[in-house]
Amino acid sequence: MEAAIGFAAGKIWQTLNSKGPMAKSAIAKATGLAPDVLDQGIGWLAREGKLTVVKAGRVEQLKLKG
Repeated sequence: MEAAIGFAAGKIWQTLNSKGPMAKSAIAKATGLAPDVLDQGIGWLAREGKLTVVKAGRVEQLKLKG
């Protein structure tokens, strides 16, 4: 399971790195990850301090730090 979550985190990171800040729903669509695995991958990146949340109007977007 840990490998699958790590893979998901990598896929999310690559997507955000290439496309910039995105809403969680857009990340799900771009990566094709299942909702539970998407949440776990986001948690992994957040735990490592690699994500930040930015507000774009009423929508929260995830963005890579740095």
